[in-house]
Amino acid sequence: MKLLFDFLPIAIFFAVYHLTGDIITATAILIPATVIQLGVVWWRQRRIEKMLLITSIIVIASAGATIAFRDPAFIQWKPTVINALFGVAFLFSPLFGGQTLAQRMMGKAVSLPAAVWRRLNLAWVLFFFAMAILNVFVFTHYDEATWVDFKLFGMLGLTLLFVVGQALFLARHMSRSTPEEPS
Repeated sequence: MKLLFDFLPIAIFFAVYHLTGDIITATAILIPATVIQLGVVWWRQRRIEKMLLITSIIVIASAGATIAFRDPAFIQWKPTVINALFGVAFLFSPLFGGQTLAQRMMGKAVSLPAAVWRRLNLAWVLFFFAMAILNVFVFTHYDEATWVDFKLFGMLGLTLLFVVGQALFLARHMSRSTPEEPS
Protein backbone atom coordinates (compact mmCIF):
# COMPACT_ATOMS: atom_id res chain seq x y z
CA MET A 1 0.00 0.00 0.00
CA LYS A 2 2.87 2.38 0.84
CA LEU A 3 4.41 1.84 -2.60
CA LEU A 4 1.13 2.78 -4.28
CA PHE A 5 0.79 5.88 -2.06
CA ASP A 6 4.36 6.84 -3.01
CA PHE A 7 3.33 6.74 -6.68
CA LEU A 8 0.15 8.83 -6.16
CA PRO A 9 1.65 12.18 -7.28
CA ILE A 10 2.99 10.44 -10.40
CA ALA A 11 -0.47 9.01 -11.10
CA ILE A 12 -1.97 12.51 -10.75
CA PHE A 13 0.75 13.90 -13.06
CA PHE A 14 -0.11 11.15 -15.57
CA ALA A 15 -3.86 11.84 -15.41
CA VAL A 16 -3.45 15.60 -15.84
CA TYR A 17 -1.01 15.11 -18.71
CA HIS A 18 -3.43 12.82 -20.55
CA LEU A 19 -6.37 15.15 -19.88
CA THR A 20 -4.56 18.29 -21.06
CA GLY A 21 -1.77 17.01 -23.31
CA ASP A 22 0.46 19.58 -21.64
CA ILE A 23 3.49 18.52 -19.61
CA ILE A 24 3.86 22.00 -18.07
CA THR A 25 0.31 21.89 -16.66
CA ALA A 26 0.82 18.33 -15.41
CA THR A 27 4.08 19.39 -13.80
CA ALA A 28 2.39 22.39 -12.15
CA ILE A 29 -0.14 20.00 -10.56
CA LEU A 30 2.70 17.72 -9.42
CA ILE A 31 3.98 20.32 -6.94
CA PRO A 32 0.81 20.61 -4.81
CA ALA A 33 0.24 16.85 -5.11
CA THR A 34 3.70 16.29 -3.64
CA VAL A 35 3.14 18.84 -0.87
CA ILE A 36 -0.22 17.24 -0.02
CA GLN A 37 1.46 13.83 0.06
CA LEU A 38 4.02 15.16 2.54
CA GLY A 39 1.21 16.67 4.62
CA VAL A 40 -0.69 13.38 4.74
CA VAL A 41 2.43 11.49 5.77
CA TRP A 42 3.17 14.06 8.48
CA TRP A 43 -0.44 13.99 9.71
CA ARG A 44 -0.50 10.17 9.90
CA GLN A 45 3.01 9.50 11.25
CA ARG A 46 4.15 12.80 12.77
CA ARG A 47 7.40 12.36 10.87
CA ILE A 48 8.64 12.24 7.28
CA GLU A 49 11.21 9.67 6.20
CA LYS A 50 14.45 11.08 4.80
CA MET A 51 14.00 9.37 1.42
CA LEU A 52 10.53 10.84 0.95
CA LEU A 53 11.73 14.28 1.98
CA ILE A 54 14.71 14.15 -0.39
CA THR A 55 12.63 12.93 -3.33
CA SER A 56 9.97 15.55 -2.61
CA ILE A 57 12.54 18.32 -2.61
CA ILE A 58 13.94 17.07 -5.93
CA VAL A 59 10.41 16.79 -7.37
CA ILE A 60 9.53 20.33 -6.32
CA ALA A 61 12.85 21.75 -7.57
CA SER A 62 12.73 19.98 -10.94
CA ALA A 63 9.03 20.75 -11.38
CA GLY A 64 9.68 24.38 -10.50
CA ALA A 65 12.51 24.57 -13.04
CA THR A 66 10.31 22.91 -15.68
CA ILE A 67 7.62 25.52 -15.12
CA ALA A 68 9.99 28.50 -14.82
CA PHE A 69 11.92 27.64 -17.98
CA ARG A 70 9.00 25.94 -19.76
CA ASP A 71 11.36 23.04 -20.48
CA PRO A 72 10.23 19.46 -19.75
CA ALA A 73 13.84 18.24 -19.61
CA PHE A 74 14.02 19.15 -15.91
CA ILE A 75 11.09 16.93 -14.94
CA GLN A 76 12.26 14.20 -17.32
CA TRP A 77 15.68 14.10 -15.66
CA LYS A 78 14.15 13.91 -12.16
CA PRO A 79 13.68 10.09 -12.10
CA THR A 80 17.26 9.63 -13.27
CA VAL A 81 18.62 11.92 -10.57
CA ILE A 82 16.54 10.31 -7.82
CA ASN A 83 17.36 6.75 -8.88
CA ALA A 84 21.05 7.56 -9.24
CA LEU A 85 21.10 9.17 -5.77
CA PHE A 86 19.40 6.13 -4.27
CA GLY A 87 21.86 3.86 -6.08
CA VAL A 88 24.79 5.83 -4.65
CA ALA A 89 23.22 5.82 -1.17
CA PHE A 90 22.80 2.04 -1.23
CA LEU A 91 26.28 1.55 -2.71
CA PHE A 92 28.13 3.58 -0.10
CA SER A 93 25.88 2.83 2.90
CA PRO A 94 28.23 0.17 4.39
CA LEU A 95 30.91 2.86 4.74
CA PHE A 96 28.70 4.72 7.23
CA GLY A 97 27.90 2.55 10.22
CA GLY A 98 28.95 -0.80 8.76
CA GLN A 99 25.46 -1.93 7.72
CA THR A 100 23.97 -1.84 4.25
CA LEU A 101 21.03 0.44 3.67
CA ALA A 102 18.88 -2.62 2.96
CA GLN A 103 19.75 -4.00 6.39
CA ARG A 104 19.03 -0.67 8.09
CA MET A 105 15.63 -0.52 6.42
CA MET A 106 14.58 -4.14 6.94
CA GLY A 107 16.89 -5.45 9.65
CA LYS A 108 14.33 -5.11 12.44
CA ALA A 109 11.86 -7.30 10.57
CA VAL A 110 14.24 -9.80 8.94
CA SER A 111 17.32 -11.58 10.22
CA LEU A 112 19.83 -12.51 7.50
CA PRO A 113 23.54 -13.30 7.33
CA ALA A 114 25.80 -10.37 6.39
CA ALA A 115 26.59 -11.87 2.96
CA VAL A 116 22.89 -12.04 2.10
CA TRP A 117 22.40 -8.41 3.20
CA ARG A 118 25.28 -7.42 0.91
CA ARG A 119 23.75 -9.28 -2.06
CA LEU A 120 20.34 -7.75 -1.36
CA ASN A 121 21.88 -4.29 -1.13
CA LEU A 122 23.81 -4.82 -4.37
CA ALA A 123 20.59 -5.83 -6.10
CA TRP A 124 19.06 -2.50 -5.04
CA VAL A 125 22.15 -0.62 -6.27
CA LEU A 126 21.90 -2.30 -9.68
CA PHE A 127 18.14 -1.76 -9.83
CA PHE A 128 18.39 1.96 -9.10
CA PHE A 129 21.18 2.51 -11.63
CA ALA A 130 19.31 0.48 -14.26
CA MET A 131 16.16 2.55 -13.67
CA ALA A 132 18.18 5.77 -13.99
CA ILE A 133 19.67 4.65 -17.31
CA LEU A 134 16.35 3.31 -18.59
CA ASN A 135 14.64 6.64 -17.87
CA VAL A 136 17.25 8.52 -19.93
CA PHE A 137 16.87 6.01 -22.75
CA VAL A 138 13.09 6.39 -22.83
CA PHE A 139 12.98 10.19 -22.75
CA THR A 140 15.76 10.56 -25.34
CA HIS A 141 14.48 7.91 -27.79
CA TYR A 142 10.70 8.23 -27.55
CA ASP A 143 8.13 11.00 -27.61
CA GLU A 144 6.90 12.86 -24.55
CA ALA A 145 3.63 10.89 -24.23
CA THR A 146 5.53 7.59 -24.26
CA TRP A 147 7.84 8.88 -21.52
CA VAL A 148 4.84 9.94 -19.39
CA ASP A 149 3.31 6.47 -19.80
CA PHE A 150 6.64 4.84 -18.97
CA LYS A 151 7.03 7.08 -15.92
CA LEU A 152 3.86 5.66 -14.40
CA PHE A 153 3.38 2.17 -15.80
CA GLY A 154 6.93 1.20 -16.73
CA MET A 155 8.65 2.41 -13.58
CA LEU A 156 5.85 1.27 -11.28
CA GLY A 157 5.65 -2.11 -13.00
CA LEU A 158 9.40 -2.67 -12.90
CA THR A 159 9.53 -1.59 -9.26
CA LEU A 160 6.73 -3.99 -8.32
CA LEU A 161 8.44 -6.84 -10.19
CA PHE A 162 11.70 -6.05 -8.44
CA VAL A 163 10.02 -5.95 -5.01
CA VAL A 164 8.35 -9.31 -5.70
CA GLY A 165 11.74 -10.71 -6.72
CA GLN A 166 13.24 -9.36 -3.50
CA ALA A 167 10.44 -10.95 -1.49
CA LEU A 168 11.11 -14.32 -3.14
CA PHE A 169 14.84 -13.89 -2.50
CA LEU A 170 14.19 -13.04 1.15
CA ALA A 171 11.72 -15.91 1.59
CA ARG A 172 14.29 -18.38 0.28
CA HIS A 173 16.92 -17.16 2.73
CA MET A 174 14.56 -16.77 5.66
CA SER A 175 13.35 -20.35 5.39
CA ARG A 176 16.96 -21.54 5.61
CA SER A 177 17.71 -19.47 8.68
CA THR A 178 14.63 -20.45 10.72
CA PRO A 179 15.01 -23.47 12.97
CA GLU A 180 13.06 -26.57 12.04
CA GLU A 181 9.99 -27.46 14.03
CA PRO A 182 10.18 -30.70 16.03
CA SER A 183 8.12 -33.52 14.52
